[in-house]
Amino acid sequence: MQKQWKGAIVGKYAKGDYVKAEFTDDERRESEWMWVLVNDSEDEARVVFGRLDSQPVVCTGLRLRQQLAVSYDLIREHRSSP
Repeated sequence: MQKQWKGAIVGKYAKGDYVKAEFTDDERRESEWMWVLVNDSEDEARVVFGRLDSQPVVCTGLRLRQQLAVSYDLIREHRSSP
């Protein structure tokens, strides 16, 4: 669902929103849920761009504040910015 704001098309997730997504460590075959602070999203590609806002415990290949692209399919929770 795209929204318009000041004439520009905005994706489903807006800058400042938080999404909780599942990240998997392929070597350990374990996953964890972490928050991502949204910078932008593209509905057609079904991707959120943002930075990791949780400290990884299982997925040690990721780091806090790392820039990421996350598939909508991995998002389990969404909190809108105020």
